[in-house]
Amino acid sequence: MDVGFVGLGQMGAPMATHLAGPSLTVYDTRPEAMEPLVARGARAARDPAEVAARADLVSLMVRDDDQVNEVAAALLPAARPGTVLAVHSTIRAATAERLAERARPHGVEVVDAPVSGGFMGAAAGTLAVMVGGSPEAFDRCREPFGAWAGLILRMGPVGAGTRAKLARNLLHFVAFTAAAEAQRLAEASGVPLRDLARVVRHTDAITGGPGSIMLRDTTAPLDPADGLHDILRHVRALGEKDLAFALELADELDVDTPLARLALRRFAAGLGLPEEDPRG
Repeated sequence: MDVGFVGLGQMGAPMATHLAGPSLTVYDTRPEAMEPLVARGARAARDPAEVAARADLVSLMVRDDDQVNEVAAALLPAARPGTVLAVHSTIRAATAERLAERARPHGVEVVDAPVSGGFMGAAAGTLAVMVGGSPEAFDRCREPFGAWAGLILRMGPVGAGTRAKLARNLLHFVAFTAAAEAQRLAEASGVPLRDLARVVRHTDAITGGPGSIMLRDTTAPLDPADGLHDILRHVRALGEKDLAFALELADELDVDTPLARLALRRFAAGLGLPEEDPRG
């Protein structure tokens, strides 16, 4: 498959590097960004239209919705029928859906395929990619995506990949705010923050961090007969105890911990358990 790649920034460049060779055509507004890939055998295009004319799959890794729409407007008229346009940028799901409608008269299939794993994952070729699109378009993308991804999942129709990425990033960035809250409590307690950070990274690498609790296929209340029920009751008991102790310490030190207070109130429900556990 001939692959095109538009957008060779911090993420796009290492992703495209895993595909470098004579079957890759690249474009970036900065000519110097294309040079390392050309040195590996890729072809440099003059514009996005030239990428589309040469490629069966075109990957876009540009900044935002406006740039995605701008590049798509340039390449769609030049694309061959049957081309797949993959958008790796994090955009609005509605933007991907509208783009799919615009692409259909040109015979082009759109997949929204945002990635997770950061620059490190892009460099290592171990990104996760969440794909929204038809099963046929997904099948055509799997092999080239596999050059730079370690996990490739179809999440549903066009737009589903972006919705999955937004949910994933909600967890990511809310966790950053929670980390800041934990650091304030640790600092007020005289705990070395760098040492605490080492502990967090070490233990999250063992347990999987917040992802380790994402075990169910629904957020509905948990059936007491479910095999997870007793496991999550145990998690609840530990979590509520430790959150309560942390809040006691925060009160003693006059540290504001609003996320911890909200977490304690919603902890049981988030596990699918009733507020008052009838089994004690």
